[in-house]
Amino acid sequence: MPSTIAETESSPPSQPTAEEQPSRPAITLVVANQKGGVGKTTTTINLAAALGAYEKRVLIVDCDPQGNASRGFGLMARTPHLYHVMAGEAAVVDAILPTSFAGVSVLPADRELVGIEVEFVGIEGWEKRLDKALGPVRDSFDYILLDCPPSLGHLTVSALVASEGVVVPLQSEYFALEGISELVATVRRVQARMNPDLEIAGVLLTMYDDRTNLSRDVAAEARRHFADKVFDTVVPRNIRLAEAPSHGMPILQYDIKSRGSLAYLAVARELLARYADKARRTSA
Repeated sequence: MPSTIAETESSPPSQPTAEEQPSRPAITLVVANQKGGVGKTTTTINLAAALGAYEKRVLIVDCDPQGNASRGFGLMARTPHLYHVMAGEAAVVDAILPTSFAGVSVLPADRELVGIEVEFVGIEGWEKRLDKALGPVRDSFDYILLDCPPSLGHLTVSALVASEGVVVPLQSEYFALEGISELVATVRRVQARMNPDLEIAGVLLTMYDDRTNLSRDVAAEARRHFADKVFDTVVPRNIRLAEAPSHGMPILQYDIKSRGSLAYLAVARELLARYADKARRTSA
């Protein structure tokens, strides 16, 4: 049975002190699904906040011209923002904004970012621009989360090239798995041609309603297809989670005791454990 809330008795994973923290590049993850309305931005905002609550330094890169990940922290893009960074008109350090949530910063976006889809056509090496632009700040964060638009265009491909893992929010509704097939095919193409280290970091079931057979069936089907890539935790349908963005807050600020807040804290714990295990295997 999937868990929608964190175990209240469990203690947070022990974290190294600032002096003990290794100097290594950030773990860079793209939150992507070409289907809209599946919880990509909600996941980016609240997973970042949950990682921040576990004393991780997190940067959100808002790769969606709608700029919802920026507004989810009460921020409006100002010059320079991601468009200027990708166009080579500004340094990434000059575009990053702090948020009111400890440990979390945002590289914001606005509608100008739509220009990337047109202006990059025919430019050699366009797909590597975001990866190179993030280089100077990778050592300043533990995690970088890239929020993508609901498409598989230049912005999403650039984010995939810049990342080592893909977190796929999967809405617990009919046809959800069919929508992932094109994303998985794109991930494989990027692996083969531009970023061999890219992998599916996790599939996260969102808008889960354990009262319905449909949600349970989608979860079972996802686990058959993706096995242990599917997070044990599922994100439930939760009104407080839906309300939080309109207040410019992640759910941990808006209502830390809500089911949505507890779910994202649990997802963050799973993610931290996965990458701790991966680091141990790599160093062994």
